[in-house]
Amino acid sequence: MPSSLRVIDIADALQRRLYPSVTTWNRLEARPRTQSFDRALQAEVRDALWMLTKQWQMGEFRGSDAGSPVFARLRIDTTRLTKYRAGSDRAELLPYDVPLEATVERRPLTTTMAGRAVALDVRMAMGREWLALVAAVGGYRQAFLDAYPFHAPDPTDPADAALCCDPQVWELLSAVAGRAMDGQALHEYLLADSAHHAYDGVVGIVSGDHLAIDTAATAFLAWFDRLVVQPPAGGEDAWDPQRLDYQFRVSAPLTDGSEKVYVADDYAQGRLDWYSLDVDGTTTALDAVPGSTTTGLPAQDARTVIPVPVSFSGMPNTRWWTFEDRQTNYGDVDAATTDLAKLMFLEFALVYANDWFVIPYTLPAGAVASVRGVAVTNVFGERLWIESADAGADSAWQRWSMFTVNVRGVADAAADTSLLLLPTAAKVDQGPRTEDILLLRDEVANMVWGVETTVPLATGDAGRGLEQARLLHAFLQAQIGAGPPPPPAAAAIRYQVMSSVPENWIPFLPVHVDGTNREIQLQRAALPRILDGDTEPPVRVQPRTTLMRQGLDLTPAQTYFVHEEEVPRAGARLYQAFQRTRGTDGRVYVWQRAGRQTGRGEGSSGLSFDELVTSPTT
Repeated sequence: MPSSLRVIDIADALQRRLYPSVTTWNRLEARPRTQSFDRALQAEVRDALWMLTKQWQMGEFRGSDAGSPVFARLRIDTTRLTKYRAGSDRAELLPYDVPLEATVERRPLTTTMAGRAVALDVRMAMGREWLALVAAVGGYRQAFLDAYPFHAPDPTDPADAALCCDPQVWELLSAVAGRAMDGQALHEYLLADSAHHAYDGVVGIVSGDHLAIDTAATAFLAWFDRLVVQPPAGGEDAWDPQRLDYQFRVSAPLTDGSEKVYVADDYAQGRLDWYSLDVDGTTTALDAVPGSTTTGLPAQDARTVIPVPVSFSGMPNTRWWTFEDRQTNYGDVDAATTDLAKLMFLEFALVYANDWFVIPYTLPAGAVASVRGVAVTNVFGERLWIESADAGADSAWQRWSMFTVNVRGVADAAADTSLLLLPTAAKVDQGPRTEDILLLRDEVANMVWGVETTVPLATGDAGRGLEQARLLHAFLQAQIGAGPPPPPAAAAIRYQVMSSVPENWIPFLPVHVDGTNREIQLQRAALPRILDGDTEPPVRVQPRTTLMRQGLDLTPAQTYFVHEEEVPRAGARLYQAFQRTRGTDGRVYVWQRAGRQTGRGEGSSGLSFDELVTSPTT
């Protein structure tokens, strides 16, 4: 009896699940004639039937309509980053030969702090370089030593107390006084005015040597510019002291006359790459800079290339009887059900590894490439048009994306599918930290402390913050003397106005932000320096690191604020250190960088007010 159920299109019915069905399986079952399976597991090559059955079992005879690509014709529109702007400063040309880390992270060298010369090692190196340059001009060594000398610190001057409290610093400064030249003083004088000359004010320089000394001065300035990468004179660096991170923008010209602007608002990790920037959809151009429309790239045209299959170490072979090397064993990876990234990687490596092909295309550093179209021809002669897999709305989480940046500032913006190739360094070496600060939340005192654990010394070295604070306090106390003994205690307890805190603990107080209801900021404050027997009003304890002295060395001094959300409950850690790398031309680049890391949690200084304490016993 024929069935009354007639299916016109069985493929459509199965796809739409219109009718119930019973799933069945067909399988090949062997009938072993012996209990020994050694020979069956040997997979001998001469057993052709066994090979055919295994190929059938593994699905290698199952046909598909996919053909391997043999040719690919693509069109890529390219431009190049030409402008760079640090913070709120004006834009400048982006140098391609300098690693982008050096351009963004560069901080000015601190050679003067609280009106006193510091960084003695840099100043002496500059002096030696200048004396070597003028050695060929004439015997003017002593003349420049007298014009730009080092001065020994005065123990009786309170301003020199930080130089005299450490015996090693005092001894070194006293040893070089009158024997070495302060090259930084000459450098500052030459940069102060273009009309300044190195021989100004130097006794004994004959007029016939002025031209030779001017030539040496030009070489001296160029040498120091190559020695350390610093922000341009009068310019700003990208470090934002209120946000405790770097903020900068770069842009690339487009064919319609506008610019593609990239912005980075919270870079402080130390590794700069495409994920550090976003496309600014609200800005069409940065400041006008002469020469910024020239990218130096060749004319764009379509090209035909041969796709190459992707290969990597440990990649599984598509043939069943071919065994891979044991250098990388993806099968031994232990991934839990929550390790989504690891599971996705394993799926790509073990299942879809042979589905990927590489189309080579060479791009220069700083390039921005946008694929306009790719036409692929396979082995069957079919010509297929390949579209971008990450196209669509930028906010759509379903789209597949890799090595692309987000678009900010525009609602429902189209995804930016261009590839950004930053001119970054492959490897950067970091020196010892010259400054190290822990930002701690003190809930008992309702404030934040900036603990200077490492402070720079006048010699250029770094010292322990607590040790230097104790040395300075002991030196100032010794200058005053012990003072008269306190009167005998008349009671077992006494009233204490305030407890003491080490001088390397810098307080930050919460203050209200004008024009808001609940927003607060952290304002740097200062504790008084209490010395026994001091009849003068107590002075404020000042920070000894450049990161904490923000605004103190300006005229007039400025208040320093930090956004309250930048110091979470876990705290934060700020540091400053020298970085060193090599560019693509082999040149060495050195710069000073500030960085931020996660802190160590909350802390307590023990600061207290208005207490009754036990009277000291005599």
